Order: sequence, then C-alpha cells, then structure tokens
Amino acid sequence: MTIPFTILTARLQGKVEAWLQDRKGAAAVEFALVAIPFFFLIFGILEICLIFIMSTILEHSVGEAARKVRTGQAQKSGYTEVEFRRDVCNEFFDLLSCDNKLHIDVRSMSKFSSADMSTPKDADGNLDDAGFIFSPGGANEIVAVRVYYEWPLMTPVISAPLANLPNNRHLLQANAVFRNEPF
Repeated sequence: MTIPFTILTARLQGKVEAWLQDRKGAAAVEFALVAIPFFFLIFGILEICLIFIMSTILEHSVGEAARKVRTGQAQKSGYTEVEFRRDVCNEFFDLLSCDNKLHIDVRSMSKFSSADMSTPKDADGNLDDAGFIFSPGGANEIVAVRVYYEWPLMTPVISAPLANLPNNRHLLQANAVFRNEPF
C-alpha cells in the first residue's frame, strides 16, 4: 500500500507547524541562553563588593591602630611593629587573615608633601616590601602609615580585570598621614 505524496507532505507540514507552535520548554531554553552572562555578572558584582568591604575594613583597622602612634601611646610604651600588626589584625572582625599577606610601613617625614602613597612593586608585579620600616616618629612629627593586604580573588576568569598582582590577587591599600600630637 502506497501513500500518495500529497498526503505525506500535508501530514509532514502539519507536524512541522505544530512543532514550531509548541512553546513547552521555551523558558528553559531562554534561561540557558541568558544564564552564563547572568552568572558572570552576579559573580563579578559579588567580587567587587567583597573588595570594597575588605578595603573598608582595612581602612578602619589602620585608623584605629594609627591612633596609638598619633597620640604618643606607642612611642611611650616602646610599641613595635609586631604590636602594631596585632592591633591592625584585632580590628579585622575575623574577615581577613593576619598572616604573611599583611605588609606594614610606618615612617616619619619632614613635610606632608613628601609622603609617598604609591604602591611599590618589583619587576614581576609583586609588592616590594624590602624598604618597609616601622618608625612612628616623635612629638609633632609627620607620620605616614601604609598598610597593604594581598587579597586572593575567588573567581579567576571573571575577576581577571580586578587583579593588580600576579596569581589572581588584588592589593588592598590603606593609608594614614598625620602629625603626631605634642605628647
């Protein structure tokens, strides 16, 4: 028994039209097309938010720890870099680890304009802390406090533009420049 060609064509055309009009699963297909850019955007926003939050925490920590230097408490008690580091770390609210990622430079200077707030990097792009010192100065001296923290970025591909250090890291920096009180 043979089926005439016109009946087959009409039947096939009807199936094709029914398949094209069927909307079941359209939302899933549309989500699949939009999901990748959507999640890239969400994870990128989260990464930027974390950097801002951690920068704010570092700024707060430096401000609180530098208060002892500014008021002369540090100089009178023989305050060391280890104690300054401890005071900075105590203000981290357990959100940042206080290991070898934290770099501290405290130095006195003759005038405010000589404060260097640039980021010292070596030829490989890593933080160069070889010249860092801890010298809180005396009464009425100008002091510059620079604290750096190497923040590891969590989303390697998405956060590549945020990495300003090798190995997918972002360098957070907090500064405080002030004149010590006449203690």
